[in-house]
Amino acid sequence: MTGNTEHHDSDTSQGGKHRLDTSVKRRRVLIGGGAVAAAGGLAIAGIASADTTTTTSESATAAESATSSASSGICTLNAEVTEGPYSLDGALVREDIREDKEGFEVQYTFTVVDQDNDCAPLADALVEIWHCDHLGEYSGFVGGNGHEEEDNGTFLRGGQVTDANGQVSLVSIWPGHYVSRAIHVHLRVHTDVTLTDDSYTGGEIIHTGQLFFDQDINTEIQATAPYTENTTQETLLEDDSIYDDGGASSGLLTLTALGSSVSDGYAATLTMGVSTA
Repeated sequence: MTGNTEHHDSDTSQGGKHRLDTSVKRRRVLIGGGAVAAAGGLAIAGIASADTTTTTSESATAAESATSSASSGICTLNAEVTEGPYSLDGALVREDIREDKEGFEVQYTFTVVDQDNDCAPLADALVEIWHCDHLGEYSGFVGGNGHEEEDNGTFLRGGQVTDANGQVSLVSIWPGHYVSRAIHVHLRVHTDVTLTDDSYTGGEIIHTGQLFFDQDINTEIQATAPYTENTTQETLLEDDSIYDDGGASSGLLTLTALGSSVSDGYAATLTMGVSTA
């Protein structure tokens, strides 16, 4: 994995080899009895959009609802947006992408379902994420947010392959911030990849999205060390140029506290409707 020497202040700018979905599609396709689903709030990607902070029991109930919706062939395509200027090819295939980065643990669980196959779980898909560290710096592009640190081109990047239930788990830290964007994580879903010893080759990207966090929780975290080392201006979720207030279908994560303090970290879940067509 190699870095690009160009630096950008905003994910909305693109340079060099980085791909851009010029249509910046905001897909909201409801299938399998759409009118009934919309009235009953059964769309998989939207089941937790009203309240993204849950207890363990509430999270389990949400998971059961997602399973029920999938079996009935109802799902919503998640918003597809630009991948931003900080993507790199050839991510490491691994569960824990933190390396030595400081920050509060986030345990991600994603469930990927295929709207072109009656919302069935999508197995053998590579779910890749990447995001900045607590100082707002991306590996491969360190310095873009004005901080000097070691850049190995791999920290806070990686992915895992979904199991038979379309699920994948990843461990990282809560991201920091940088000028012009709210706290976010980038995500791609690949199909037909060939795994190597620690990475992958080939395949097709079928979904490009971004993930977002509850603003109240984030405000508390950004006011806690080590995040306070980052003194650049932060953009609130409501003012972000990418997030469109669509809840889970726009990438808003459901969060479950792992302890009594924000420093104990969070479990973050999301069911993603994608199109394999």
